[in-house]
Amino acid sequence: MEKEYVVLARQDAVAKNNSPYVNLKIACSEKEMLQVCVFDTPKDKGPRIGQVISFMRELRDYQGKKTANFMDMKVVGDPEEGSELYKLVPHPISREEWEGCIDRLCGMCSDKALVAVIQDQKARLFDLYLKYPAATAVHHTFPGGLLNHTYQMLHMLEGIYPTMPYDDGMKLERCVLAIMFHDWGKTQEYTPDGEPTKYMYLLGHIYMSAQMLNGILKAANIDSEESRLIIHCVLAHHGELEYGSPVKPCIPEAQLVNYLDSISAKADIFHNTGSMEKSFALGTHVVK
Repeated sequence: MEKEYVVLARQDAVAKNNSPYVNLKIACSEKEMLQVCVFDTPKDKGPRIGQVISFMRELRDYQGKKTANFMDMKVVGDPEEGSELYKLVPHPISREEWEGCIDRLCGMCSDKALVAVIQDQKARLFDLYLKYPAATAVHHTFPGGLLNHTYQMLHMLEGIYPTMPYDDGMKLERCVLAIMFHDWGKTQEYTPDGEPTKYMYLLGHIYMSAQMLNGILKAANIDSEESRLIIHCVLAHHGELEYGSPVKPCIPEAQLVNYLDSISAKADIFHNTGSMEKSFALGTHVVK
C-alpha cells in the first residue's frame, strides 16, 4: 500500500525554464514531516492544504530536498474526520475561543469608547479571518490561519500585559485593536486560497490595515491623537524597516505588538518544520 501524507503547506513557483512546480510540506505523523518539491505541477492542479496524497514512486533526493514529478503524485482526497492524518491538519479556532479571549481582555480595559469599537468589530473579524491564510508561505498558511495567528497574539497578550514591569501609561486597548487589525490587509492581499492579488504589490497589507482601522476609529469619533497612537502600533508591527515596517516601534504598546507577532509566527514555523530541517525563515536548523 502506498504511503499516505497530508499536505500542511503549499507554495507554487516557476523554474528558470518557465516550468511550474510546487513546494509541499507533508506529514504522515507528528514525527515525520517532509519538504517535497513536485516538478511540473500546474498552478491549478495538485493538492490543496489539508488533502491526503501518495506517491506512486519513491521520493528522490536532489540538493538536500525530496523531489517527485507531478505524474507520480496522486491526490487521495480529504482525510477522514478523527483519523491520524486529520489530526495533523491545522484547523481554525472556534468563535467561542475568539470572543471569549476578546471579552476577557475588554474586562481589563477602562476606555469605554475603544472597548465599544473592539466589541463592535469582534464578530465581523471572526467571520472574515476564518476564510483567509495569514501568509502564502512560512506561517499559518491554511484557510483560517489569519484567525489563529491573530487569536494567538491576543491570547498571549492576556497573560503578558498584567506582568509588564513598568506602567509608563501603557494602554491595553491600543494593543488589542492593533492586534485585531494588524493583518487585516491580508484579506485584500490574498484570495481565500492564498493566491496573491494586485493589491499586494500596489499597496501592501500594512498600509491597507492601517487605513481600514483609521477609518473605523474616525467613524467612532475616537480622539485623533489616540487614533494615531493605535495606528502607529499597526504600522510598526514588523518591527524593523528591513522587514517591511514603514516605521519602527516608538511606544511600548507598539513594541509589545511587534514581539507578539514574531512569537506567534516563529512558533508556527518551529511547529511545522521537521527535525533537522533547515528553516530559512528562522535562519537555523530545527531539532526535535
